[in-house]
Amino acid sequence: GTFALVTPTIAIMSLDKWRSTCVPNTIPFDNLTLPQQSIQTEMWQSRMREIQGAVIISSFFQVFIGFTGLMGLCLRFIGPLTIAPTIALVGLALIDAARFYAFQWGLPTVSVAGVFGMLAGILASMIESLGDYYACARLAGTRPPPQHAVNRGIALEGIGSILAGMIGSGNGTTSYSENVGAIGITKVASRAVVQCGAVMMIILGILSKFGALFSTIPNPVIGGVFIVMFGMITAVGLSNLQYCNMNSSRNIFIVGFSIIFGLVFPSWLRTGNNASAIDTTVPELNQIIVVLLSTSMAVGGLLAFILDNTIPGTLQERGMHVWHKEVGNKSAKDRKVQEEIRRVYDLPFGLTKLVHRISCTKYLPFCPPRHDDTDQTVDIEMRGSGSAV
Repeated sequence: GTFALVTPTIAIMSLDKWRSTCVPNTIPFDNLTLPQQSIQTEMWQSRMREIQGAVIISSFFQVFIGFTGLMGLCLRFIGPLTIAPTIALVGLALIDAARFYAFQWGLPTVSVAGVFGMLAGILASMIESLGDYYACARLAGTRPPPQHAVNRGIALEGIGSILAGMIGSGNGTTSYSENVGAIGITKVASRAVVQCGAVMMIILGILSKFGALFSTIPNPVIGGVFIVMFGMITAVGLSNLQYCNMNSSRNIFIVGFSIIFGLVFPSWLRTGNNASAIDTTVPELNQIIVVLLSTSMAVGGLLAFILDNTIPGTLQERGMHVWHKEVGNKSAKDRKVQEEIRRVYDLPFGLTKLVHRISCTKYLPFCPPRHDDTDQTVDIEMRGSGSAV
């Protein structure tokens, strides 16, 4: 699950449609008559169907963003000054913060308010995931993800959220910041370990006795682990600033203002009735704006993105010259960089070669680029630079 979808879920359930029909039950469920039990059951299942429909429909938007490459196109404008506050706020903000068949609560219901409200959570989740991708690469000691890897990750998260909505979990799926922090603590970033962990989670989900065993872990132990993990994530986010000139007052202002504003404004918005200050006369739009502005990662990351791309500064000052080479654009002349990116971000189990056999896949923004074309580009640039010398 993702914390980003909890806020829109609460906002949807706060609509008059659901708040006015909520009748809390003060009598034990077993003591109710059968008609009363049916009413109480339908009361919460109807709400689950509403959340299911909102998650499923809004997740299609995330799939569209990933498979069309729109997220990857934004990477050319994103540098260390945008990523650092976003990842840092992932850690700083989160400190405060049984059945497996489809449509188990009935067919999902869809409403405009519910879908647009959940869409705001999906957007916030995408911003959080982008920060997680870079933090994970940083902790694993490898290059930042290229465009095709980011596009593929966002799209598959959307597919996962659609499946989660169909199952009726009441939440979507996204990259989990706690797992990113676990990489920093354990120094283990092998995908084989993650795959084995996924199999174990499936087994634990089926055998409820094991889940009950883990639930006996004391809260102070869990709290201590969380503090270490979120502290690690925050530090990793700030470590991206090594590419920038932090002697520049421009960069100091962007980083400091983005982090503080990303912490303070969402907290203020969630206090009392301050959210009522946002009134566009369109309830659905109000809900989207409130959810986005209540998410620290979205506020801080978007603010850093705007400031970094509007306040004048050189590429060297912004750290973009090193960042673009680290990401591995086509202009990168280091063959070792290209080989490392292929090894880390190409499709596993030989799927890349299989995909490259289909000619049309070179136009798909979520597929790895053809190695031969990249090598020819690098060779031409290296020969050109050699002849210029």
